[in-house]
Amino acid sequence: MNDVIEQVLSELTACVQHLPAASLVQAGGLIESAPRIFVAGAGRSGLCMKAFGMRLMHMGKTVHVVGETTTPAIAEGDLLVIGSGSGRTSSLLAVAGQAQKRGAKILLFTTNPASPLAEMADHRVVISAPSYQAYPGGHNLTSVQPLGTLFEQSMLILCDSLILGLMQRTGVSAVEMLERHANLE
Repeated sequence: MNDVIEQVLSELTACVQHLPAASLVQAGGLIESAPRIFVAGAGRSGLCMKAFGMRLMHMGKTVHVVGETTTPAIAEGDLLVIGSGSGRTSSLLAVAGQAQKRGAKILLFTTNPASPLAEMADHRVVISAPSYQAYPGGHNLTSVQPLGTLFEQSMLILCDSLILGLMQRTGVSAVEMLERHANLE
């Protein structure tokens, strides 16, 4: 089992280290300046986006999960954050189209910088992980992990790193975040 864990950690390290730091800095700027943030993704990528949204809420940001019954209308100046390895998920394309029509900005986490969602996004964080939906011109990284696992793991690590960077820039402490943590559990 230790060999498997070492392989997973090695893949994750290599994948995350391929990302230019400037890409995360730009993503952080979009997040920091947004009056409201909407997060979306499908499947496991959607779960990662919900986890990211939760931490943003803990930081004091106004955050909504696309598709929840209490999610309001997106408006000009808001930010839509999408996690999509393929960048081709039809439901997310529809969501991005609606956000774009209403003047919201779009931040995309993806493996495919040439996808339809990437073309719609104001900023792309391109993660060099294999996607189970291969696309022309993709990178040569491979993984022992199934489907989009390496993308999803990398995205979660990068989103958590963004949170730490935002905490440092804004001075929000873990104690303040704990005060916003759910207490109806």
